[in-house]
Amino acid sequence: MDLVTVRVKVNGSPQTLEVDPRATLLDTLRERLELVGTKKGCDRGQCGACTVHVDGRRVLSCLTLAATTDEREVTTIEGLAQGDRLHPMQQAFIEHDGLQCGFCTPGQIMSAVAMVHEGHASSDDEIRERMSGNICRCSCYPFIVDAIRDAQKVMR
Repeated sequence: MDLVTVRVKVNGSPQTLEVDPRATLLDTLRERLELVGTKKGCDRGQCGACTVHVDGRRVLSCLTLAATTDEREVTTIEGLAQGDRLHPMQQAFIEHDGLQCGFCTPGQIMSAVAMVHEGHASSDDEIRERMSGNICRCSCYPFIVDAIRDAQKVMR
């Protein structure tokens, strides 16, 4: 099979990759770029653990072909912090104990950041609805909602 060239900016860094046209963005991030913060959960788009941003919009990287990111910008959990300073959403998850095992946390945070930027965090009910695609097997949902509610105040 012929490889395709993908020129993509990942966490602000330009990358040129030769990828199998069937390769997912998730596998490319983890295996080719060694960005393992994005988690492989169900690999079917049902759990949200693999959520990243493409051009600022949240996407499930397990359902996104790497080839479709040509000339686009991808942000992973590793790209949110500014040096040693955590993104406000990352800090809020820590302060509110919005994690237990931590497996879903990168996807939760990436979804939450995008949701706030979309303007959809005006109430706890709206937060719960808009985050329903991200599963937390440890049931930290009340703490995740608290973290998002507080972080969105700082992010606006």
